[in-house]
Amino acid sequence: MSGFGPEVEVGIARLRAEIATLHAELTRYGLVVWTGGNISGRVDGAELFVIKPSGLGYDELAPENMVLCDLDGVVVQGTPGAGRIPSSDTAAHAYVYRNLPEVGGIVHTHSPYAVAWAARGESIPCVTTAIAAEFGGEVPVGPFAVVGDDSIGRGIVDTLTAHRSPAVLMQNHGPFTIGPDARSAVRSAVLVEDAARAAHLARQLGEPRLIPGAAVDARYERDRRDRALRP
Repeated sequence: MSGFGPEVEVGIARLRAEIATLHAELTRYGLVVWTGGNISGRVDGAELFVIKPSGLGYDELAPENMVLCDLDGVVVQGTPGAGRIPSSDTAAHAYVYRNLPEVGGIVHTHSPYAVAWAARGESIPCVTTAIAAEFGGEVPVGPFAVVGDDSIGRGIVDTLTAHRSPAVLMQNHGPFTIGPDARSAVRSAVLVEDAARAAHLARQLGEPRLIPGAAVDARYERDRRDRALRP
């Protein structure tokens, strides 16, 4: 064990299991191919997060091969999974966790419709009430950034700080979603692909109609009230 104290150790173990299991949702909804994409989750009560290892197939993922990192993205030695290389997006995840303390989960996928909008460098317009409810307006585009350092994390933070959307399309790369926990971020990853597909199909029929700002605000606020009432 890593000596973080019993409560943190229990939290790490639970998060390892949750993150390993949640990756099945990415394949279930067709959001990733081969070994691409990743989910991470922040450990409650510690400056740590758990993330998917690099290059491991989705059917091979298990709690013990999830990688524990500190908020600088450094692998915590002496823990399960420490011998594996963490996701190539680890530095980006770490940057987001350091700069957005309210974020408890991050997801990156290569879902095809969202990637297509990212390749165009174009925001997904708010053309359905579902988009208004989940994203509070358009899904914004972040800047082009290289993979492997914290450039993507900087783009995520800079873009989403000015938006209430939990999703950003990093230009020429793909969607990243954030949430108060990993499951919430996965939900947004599923819904951003649905939004991208709906907006694309609508555009094939002509120019889709944007929802007026006041109606977007009302739908978004109602969705947040409804979520607060759920057990």
